[in-house]
Amino acid sequence: MEITVQNTQINDVKIIIPDQFKDTRGFFMEVFRKDIFKIHNLPNNFVQMNHSGSVKNVLRGLHFQWDPPMGKLMRVTRGKAYLVAVDIRKGSPTLGNYVGEIVSSENMKQVWAPPGFARGFCVLSEYAEIQYLCTGVYNSNYESGIFWNDKDIGIEWPVKNPIISPKDEQSSTLKEWLDTPESENFKYHGDK
Repeated sequence: MEITVQNTQINDVKIIIPDQFKDTRGFFMEVFRKDIFKIHNLPNNFVQMNHSGSVKNVLRGLHFQWDPPMGKLMRVTRGKAYLVAVDIRKGSPTLGNYVGEIVSSENMKQVWAPPGFARGFCVLSEYAEIQYLCTGVYNSNYESGIFWNDKDIGIEWPVKNPIISPKDEQSSTLKEWLDTPESENFKYHGDK
């Protein structure tokens, strides 16, 4: 297995493109291989895998969890979606900045965002399925969200009238999150 790792404007967020072996029958690829990820200084301690399906214009996010800290390796296995990771680490030089990437079942890109980032996506195709490997087990007592349309972040979502869950509509702003004691869990400690 070989992978291409692309840097983004936020050092800790990476775009990963696995090699694909294609022929007349279809394709094969290794989504994750511990030894290869380790060589590239990528996470290799995934403990949970999630899979969601959504119709066009659904926007989910921006979600994060601080205990246990959860990083996510996200990919689209059906359709096309815009995947986003927002830096919410106190003291980070890129605090409030985001990486957005169009990912599809055709381009097979993956987006890695470590703990300290709020993640979300919107669906661009008629239907899409998103899978993500997580570095922490889900804990509903220690999760939160940033409002998808926070003006201080300014994400340029490629949908006009997104479909949002009632829970996501009640998310806090980045400023409100940074004023909570829980935000101390995501302090920036410099580049690794």
